[in-house]
Amino acid sequence: MRPAEKLDVPYQAPALLTKATELAGYLRTLRVTDIESSMQLSSAMAQKTHALLNDWSANPNMLRPAIDAFLGDIYSGLQVQTFTQADRTYANNHLFILSGLYGVLRALDSIHSYRLEMGYKLPDEPYRNLYKFWGDAIAKQLPTNSTIINLSAVEYTKAVFPHLPSTQQIITPKFLTVSPKTSEPTFVTVHAKVARGAFARWLIQRQTENQADIIKFNDIGYTYDEAASTLEQPVFVCKEFGGIGLSVRRA
Repeated sequence: MRPAEKLDVPYQAPALLTKATELAGYLRTLRVTDIESSMQLSSAMAQKTHALLNDWSANPNMLRPAIDAFLGDIYSGLQVQTFTQADRTYANNHLFILSGLYGVLRALDSIHSYRLEMGYKLPDEPYRNLYKFWGDAIAKQLPTNSTIINLSAVEYTKAVFPHLPSTQQIITPKFLTVSPKTSEPTFVTVHAKVARGAFARWLIQRQTENQADIIKFNDIGYTYDEAASTLEQPVFVCKEFGGIGLSVRRA
């Protein structure tokens, strides 16, 4: 994430801030060597992460909206800089961001910069396994009376899906790119990540709530492949990936 900077926006507390504060307090006790081994970082990056985690604060003056704070391929596809205020408000009511430190965030929840992936194995209990630490707390924040469009990595859905009711309808779009070598649709990690963000942006900016309409997605070169799709997993294929240049990697 980018360093936090003060923005002139209303404060909005994350739903699981109490547990996030507890976890952040523990992270501040870790040594650089602990961070290096637990997060599999270089020594230099571990030192930067140690400093970042020690600067963590819940002070509203040090925070920014979650939707503005994250970097990475998915958020590159989201292109939040293109959002209107109406888009941001709609996103705040419909988009849930899964987080290793905060559990789950609404788009405009106020957060501090951090580095903590859900899959990291930390040295001490009860933080060694973040899936156990969060338990069903994340799932309890999600709506159970509507369909969930899942655009998260498996690392994060493992913190949610086991705790959802068996009747919960979940749709997980799949994004493929036609290989120039084989002419067959294939999974390309970076393309799929950018596409998931672009899909979320498409839903938000069109305020798409009719489940039948999601197959109309046609951004950055993707079109719906009916033959390869199921109700739970609509498949979108691009012949030429239109998201080149969108990807922004975290330093």
